[in-house]
Amino acid sequence: MIEFRNVTKRYGAVTVLDDVSFTIPSGQFAVVIGPSGCGKTTTLRTINRLIEPQPGTVFIDGEDVMDQDPVQLRRRIGYVIQQIGLFPNMTVEENISVVPKLLKYPKDACATITHELLTLVDMPYEAYAHKYPSELSGGQQQRIGVLRALAASPPIVLMDEPFGALDPVTRESLQEEIKRIQRKLKKTIVFVTHDMDEALRLADVIIFMDGGKILQMATPEEMLHKPQAPIIKSFLGRHIEESGAKEGMKAQEFMKRRVHTVLESAKTLESIERMRKREVNSLVVVDDDDHYLGTVSIETIKAKGKAGRAIGEYIDTTTLTVNRHDDAKEALDKLLASTQNYVIVLNDDRTVAGIITRTSTAKAMGQALWGEIES
Repeated sequence: MIEFRNVTKRYGAVTVLDDVSFTIPSGQFAVVIGPSGCGKTTTLRTINRLIEPQPGTVFIDGEDVMDQDPVQLRRRIGYVIQQIGLFPNMTVEENISVVPKLLKYPKDACATITHELLTLVDMPYEAYAHKYPSELSGGQQQRIGVLRALAASPPIVLMDEPFGALDPVTRESLQEEIKRIQRKLKKTIVFVTHDMDEALRLADVIIFMDGGKILQMATPEEMLHKPQAPIIKSFLGRHIEESGAKEGMKAQEFMKRRVHTVLESAKTLESIERMRKREVNSLVVVDDDDHYLGTVSIETIKAKGKAGRAIGEYIDTTTLTVNRHDDAKEALDKLLASTQNYVIVLNDDRTVAGIITRTSTAKAMGQALWGEIES
């Protein structure tokens, strides 16, 4: 967990951060956005003490960062920047292994980490591990920059406009990859951007800043429907218009992006405990590559489950699904005509993009956009 408590940063007479306070729970994808000079990059760099608050306090898991050795702190926090910063004289494997080597990981452990991480982004070890950065495309270089930040398995990863210099197609591909990796590895990510499309696509929570202050901290859905300042409305722009459009709206425009998933290999007791902690009665089941397989409910586990058995044995494949680009009204009609409480929204590659629930987003948005709908 990351907590800012009354953090201020001044350079002479200029106040860059003005009494900033917020909390980011562990495992959350937080996006910091705002106009140039709003303080978003300063906020990011305060987390790993590249910039130090004066006054104010930053806590990581309850511990004041100022009480920690800055070098050791930074080795436990991944950091990705737009300029990538790969070492040109090092191979891909050597670049990925920089922090593990500093932490005295043995050579075979570094090789294993490189294998596993390259597999995550579909860059086979044999084909890429011994290449140099100059032999890679811009998108591939940025992937390696992300993997390097993940190599020592840090619980927190900071990302400062990492995809800003990439072409739109590569950028969208990397956005989907980093969100998939974050869900799979359960990392806390703090991501700086000036692009509202990117923020809405990636964030569990958006922190909107201007003039060194937080104007609003909310989920994408909350910010889209209740922006609390004119500048936020300006940044949202066409998204507000789309959210009020009666025709042509897509399922992805109002789905909830935070989905509770479980690997098919997870055991029954582990799955029950996950449901208890998250206060839900079902989970979305995925494979090792994050592809959607179905759902599992507490009722099914109670009726059929046995301790020590994999949850994959109890998957329900009849749960409603739609593609993120499907028409939203059709998705709502499908949900409301069924007895199910939610519909799973999938990406083109069958990974989970989000969820539309009957009791919240689906019914509320359906009534707002198309009038009263009979359940």
